[in-house]
Amino acid sequence: MAEVILRATVCSANPHKLAELRELFPGFDLELLDAGPLPPEDGATYLDNARIKARFGLEHGPGDRWLLADDSGIEVHALAGGPGVLTARWAEGRHVEKLLAALDGVDDRRARYVCELVSLSPAGEEHRGTGVLWGTIGVEPRGEEGFGFDPVFVPDGETRTVAELGDAWKARHSHRALAAQALRETLETVSL
Repeated sequence: MAEVILRATVCSANPHKLAELRELFPGFDLELLDAGPLPPEDGATYLDNARIKARFGLEHGPGDRWLLADDSGIEVHALAGGPGVLTARWAEGRHVEKLLAALDGVDDRRARYVCELVSLSPAGEEHRGTGVLWGTIGVEPRGEEGFGFDPVFVPDGETRTVAELGDAWKARHSHRALAAQALRETLETVSL
């Protein structure tokens, strides 16, 4: 059994996100925050929203654990960089359907996934990592793995969607994986 490097609470109610973060932070003991509804994500940037959730977790979560929060979204060139920081509210749980409808008849399908991860120590010391995955939006959903926009997001250099490439690929290459790698590298330089 691997040694536990860090005990952290993930400031989210999303079990898919918890499972993904457990893959991205091997050796970390991660659990979901059990503190009622999270505050509104009304920040101007992904970093603002991740901080809102992490600070909520610091205030309402277990006092002896680190906090881990993220915010992510998709930015589509033809939608002037939108939906961006408003992705979750814009998608309303209908990610693929809404995005394909918004891009119906549009040739320029360039897009990028963006993720900002924030970790707070029990004392409130902040560390962060950012990840970006560039690609295009396909014309129809393909694949069974992943969630959100994964069935229509084709990463640069690939012909398959993230949902077709699968969770093992995503654990190494997604925007969240890249943000986690950056955050892990930062955390290696501090005393946990």
